[in-house]
Amino acid sequence: MLDILIIGGGPIGLACALEAQTEGLSFLIVEKGCLVNSLYNYPSTMTFFSTSEKLEIGGIPFVTISNKPTRSEALEYYRRVATSNNLPINLFEEVKSVKKENDIFTIITSKATYQAKKVIVSTGFYDIAVTLGIRGEDLPKVKHYYKDPHYYAMQKIVVVGSSNSAIDVALETYRKGAEVTLVIRGDEVSDRVKYWVRPDIINRIKEGSIKAYFNSHLKTVREHEVDIETPAGLVTIPNDFVMAMTGYKPNFDFLKKLGITLTEDKFIPQYNPETMETNLPGLYLAGVVCGGMDTHLWFIENSRVHAEMIIEDIIKK
Repeated sequence: MLDILIIGGGPIGLACALEAQTEGLSFLIVEKGCLVNSLYNYPSTMTFFSTSEKLEIGGIPFVTISNKPTRSEALEYYRRVATSNNLPINLFEEVKSVKKENDIFTIITSKATYQAKKVIVSTGFYDIAVTLGIRGEDLPKVKHYYKDPHYYAMQKIVVVGSSNSAIDVALETYRKGAEVTLVIRGDEVSDRVKYWVRPDIINRIKEGSIKAYFNSHLKTVREHEVDIETPAGLVTIPNDFVMAMTGYKPNFDFLKKLGITLTEDKFIPQYNPETMETNLPGLYLAGVVCGGMDTHLWFIENSRVHAEMIIEDIIKK
């Protein structure tokens, strides 16, 4: 019988574990992928927007070479946090169901069955891509995840989106020799793009190095070309790869299966903002999963406090 079972081994799941450990509670983290799985799947060249101290958890210093840490530095930091504190973590073990009876949760995973007095869900949002819903999206050339720009050297790339991930892909692949076309629904590059990157992409568009279609959307994808609906009409261009950087979303089906109530519009889960407890007593949410489709509202730096809030409420009860 555990005091707490934590679903998700990302930074916020680890933060919850550290707080539970400090309070002497028994706990286990269950993660369906590798340690900090979402961060592992970020682009290999990624640099965080936040400074390293804002990514720290449990008061453990995050020392980096430059002010803003890289993906590899973050992976190293969170791995050392987990191993140096001997946090009990079961990796590559997926939670299949969570049932509550007589104030006790029974958690069935792909490998075992556990019982716990409380459950914390910290599953993030990076596992499920927001799809375009267009003809040809199922072709192998359409990618919703991006790892490294070299793969796209000397290729004709269409990048869909205007936020950080799309702009990073556009600039990095362009600099590796790709012919890049941006398709943006609005009339400008998103103002949420990193402040040191936004002028770069705007200048590349102005000089014609990167072609951009504004107030436009990708309509059809075929093996060697795509159709783009623009204000001037339908445009067909040759194409090798489509990078659909249209965002990601939490696993809403899993949250519903747990019994968590979601809003109808943006699927925001119901929880007490002072304790992070959901409509199901004893079941808590932590991290980005709290935002529903508004995944830009929560980050490591502003959701790491969830760990303290949750463990404080559990101790009180």
